[in-house]
Amino acid sequence: MSRLGTLGARLYRGEVGYDFVAKRMIWYGVSILITITAIVGLAVQGLNLGIEFKGGAVFTTPKTSVSVSQAQTYAEEASGHDAIVQELGNGGLRIQVSELDQTQANKVNETLSDNLQIPVDKINAEIVGPSWGEQIANKAWTGLAIFMLLVVIYLAIAFEWRMAIAALIALIHDLTITIGVYALVGFEVTPGTVIGLLTILGYSLYDTVVVFDGLKEGSKDITKQTRYTYSEIANRSLNGTLVRSINTTVVALLPVAGLLFIGGGVLGAGMLNDISLSLFVGLAAGAYSSIFIATPLVADLKEREPQMKALKKRVLAKRAATAAKGESAEDAGDERGEPQDDAPGDAAAAGAVVGPRTRGRGRPSGRRR
Repeated sequence: MSRLGTLGARLYRGEVGYDFVAKRMIWYGVSILITITAIVGLAVQGLNLGIEFKGGAVFTTPKTSVSVSQAQTYAEEASGHDAIVQELGNGGLRIQVSELDQTQANKVNETLSDNLQIPVDKINAEIVGPSWGEQIANKAWTGLAIFMLLVVIYLAIAFEWRMAIAALIALIHDLTITIGVYALVGFEVTPGTVIGLLTILGYSLYDTVVVFDGLKEGSKDITKQTRYTYSEIANRSLNGTLVRSINTTVVALLPVAGLLFIGGGVLGAGMLNDISLSLFVGLAAGAYSSIFIATPLVADLKEREPQMKALKKRVLAKRAATAAKGESAEDAGDERGEPQDDAPGDAAAAGAVVGPRTRGRGRPSGRRR
């Protein structure tokens, strides 16, 4: 078995672990800082909306010897607006100019014909109205609202309303960060971007539900025992799925990184940037939120319940009593006839990395000398 596989098995059995839940205030602070930065970037710079949302004209030329930079200069001088020029596979150019009406587009087309030395009838000009982009945006917002509502209903039925709220906050967190990065980087927002944003929601939710499923299983009859608090059980469930979350995130990010950095950066296929950036940032944010946001939020909400508060008092009281007797948690569990599981007890609660455990003081469990 590989070292990562061995680590995953040890995390699942509770032989090692990191207390993510106990350090939740750190993760909350980091998320708040990142979210504020994203919101400020969105408010100050705004989104670089594509032609589909602002309207304009797209000119497609046949093969030409004019460079991309020179064609961009011609288009901007002719239109008075910023232009985006991309070289096509056949050697032609795709020139995109925003905020042009039909009359302006005809004048730009004639000017480009003269500058590029291409007949007017050989340049394909398409006018895109802003109303089309507005319809796309409205449909996207409608789809997003329906998706969020269905997520809350499903999680409330399958798990409980606290998990539904935590998952919803995590999804909003992922969307905000992704949109903020678009504003800061200045990448063009196109319908492909919208598709990418909707795609990352499903991935982020999948990762979160995996952890919640383990937490639901581990917290059955939690009030009938006095060894672990709800937060500790939540942390055990999180550690048990940690390697799985990391593996799925890395596997998903690799091809997206290829699209973003190789396809968009090295090969110059700028049309890939709109969807690949949203996927890359969204997948990374989704993995982060499922580990550092969703589960700690559930633990916070559950610990406010009277039953969980009472359980925590009993657990701490029992640990204080066993510590006063100089006994380990396993010894105390053996004496009281409580079931022994493979998870770390007090060490996991302390928030440190836990090493291999031994029973009591080297004696076999279930019998005292």
